Amino acid sequence: MRLWSDSWVNGERIPPRYAAGRLEAAGGVGFSDNLNPHLAWSDAPVGTRSYALICHDFDVPSRGDDVNQPDREVPQDLPRVDFFHWVLVDLPPALHTIAEGEFSRGFTARGKAGPATLHGARHGINDYTGWFAADAQMAGDYYGYDGPFPPFNDSLIHHYLFTLYALAVERAPVEGRFTGAQVRQAIYPHVLAEATYSGAYTLNKRLIA
Repeated sequence: MRLWSDSWVNGERIPPRYAAGRLEAAGGVGFSDNLNPHLAWSDAPVGTRSYALICHDFDVPSRGDDVNQPDREVPQDLPRVDFFHWVLVDLPPALHTIAEGEFSRGFTARGKAGPATLHGARHGINDYTGWFAADAQMAGDYYGYDGPFPPFNDSLIHHYLFTLYALAVERAPVEGRFTGAQVRQAIYPHVLAEATYSGAYTLNKRLIA
């Protein structure tokens, strides 16, 4: 199975239009266009009855002590963990492309609605749900796609992996308010094939050429 995109070159820098956060002209950071990227796929195996799509950042600091502190950087050797940016299941087998901005245009305070979404599919919550949980102005369930917004002082460039799974079931075995970790575990016995596409992003001005 093959997965590709017209939004950026595989493995290269993600343009800010597809991110949740960007550098501002005044020197700080702010919210960006937050468009979901174009994705297309082909060569799914016989027996595919649905697709699941997950995007995660595997370079997220495991501790927040140094995150977004202007007087220091997050150490490069700090252990890293997953942060899920998009969790989407039950895409129909006849679908072979997702258009730019089809599922996300702009960043929505308190999160986009879900789980029901386009094409009869369902969204899970992304990890901005936990990130904003203690913020009275932003707390909520963040369904759907919300793109990169790494710490502006991280010494490590973050990498974002889009993984498309071809499944042998029409409906993913998750219900209600589900997470990326729950989907990965639940679909594992039903995966016929998978394909990936990646990009990199940073808000650390020192690392931007």
